[in-house]
Amino acid sequence: MIYLDNSATTNPKPRSVIYASNSAMVKNSFNSGRGGYRQSVETAGSIFAVREKLADLFGFDVQNICFTQNCTYALNNAIKGSVKYGDHIIISNLEHNAVARPVYKLALDGIITYDIAEFSYDKEECVNNFKQLIKPNTSAIVCMHASNVFGCLFPIREIGQLAKENGIRFIVDGAQTAGVIDINANRDNIDVLCAPGHKGLYGPMGTGFMAVGNDVKIDTIIEGGTGSVSAEMAQPDFLPDRFESGTLNNSGIIALGSAVDFVKANKIDKIYSHEASLVNYIYKELNKNKDVILYTPPLSNYNSVPILSFNFGDYSSEKTATLLAEKGIAVRAGYHCAPLAHSAFNTSDRGTVRISPSVFTTQRECEIFINYLKKLG
Repeated sequence: MIYLDNSATTNPKPRSVIYASNSAMVKNSFNSGRGGYRQSVETAGSIFAVREKLADLFGFDVQNICFTQNCTYALNNAIKGSVKYGDHIIISNLEHNAVARPVYKLALDGIITYDIAEFSYDKEECVNNFKQLIKPNTSAIVCMHASNVFGCLFPIREIGQLAKENGIRFIVDGAQTAGVIDINANRDNIDVLCAPGHKGLYGPMGTGFMAVGNDVKIDTIIEGGTGSVSAEMAQPDFLPDRFESGTLNNSGIIALGSAVDFVKANKIDKIYSHEASLVNYIYKELNKNKDVILYTPPLSNYNSVPILSFNFGDYSSEKTATLLAEKGIAVRAGYHCAPLAHSAFNTSDRGTVRISPSVFTTQRECEIFINYLKKLG
């Protein structure tokens, strides 16, 4: 199989990650930190080591790395735990449903109001589109770092600075950039970063995290056993325990630590350069095909992550993907859980076909994809 659906989840996973997961199932199947016996204590230490790796990679304090089962859960907690009745939120017009649906539900329930800022490749204009929507009761700006459909990169550092100047919380969805683009909470003015473990970080499915800045107070959306202050009815008010009720995914988290090592060893800038070169090559070749419709400019100067959406002739996106699948080429078709993005790019009638390489994707695989696409017409 030629796998070009890495923005959904990276595949294959590094061998070191698979080994770490299997090993942890044997060595770390203990409730971390909730027993005085050696194996429980050692497992807690292994979990803490992964927090340290993520904290170092993204610029947070180690205790502020809170593990979740995925990025969607992290975003729900960050958004719903940051607002109160009467607040106003700003999101972008490219948001994934992991942001759009929680915000819409809060508005539907009469808790908040929200506005939608338009993306622009012009950095100043993009920031100004957010600025114009700020109201006295704006409590949060929630923005993806990059579109999961079209790859467009938001100027999060500048948007974060805008938020900071206006006393507004800045929550970033790093689903498409963690492990692909360098992110630093302090430099980029991020209050809360949410990310999955199974995409650009090359970890297992069922892993993710919410990283919280110092002095950022977030309410809980779930409470339960944490193994700490268990005699009290109230949920702990300290991190990470406050947001880690229930048993953790030990094997997944420990394998995620190995995945972070893999990303660091391969270097984020080199991973990006490899993937971007492949996408630019594909873009150049597809642009020669009269039957192919492209929706974005080619990658240049970090205007995008290595994601490319297109359509073929008058085919539905699903038909194109099915024909590719019959040849062993895996892509993603449809609406990608992001109807706002398709509305913004006028592709709501049929969605798009999305391709996204990984560090393991080869030039030869891209050539096979391009040559087969030529035969569809």
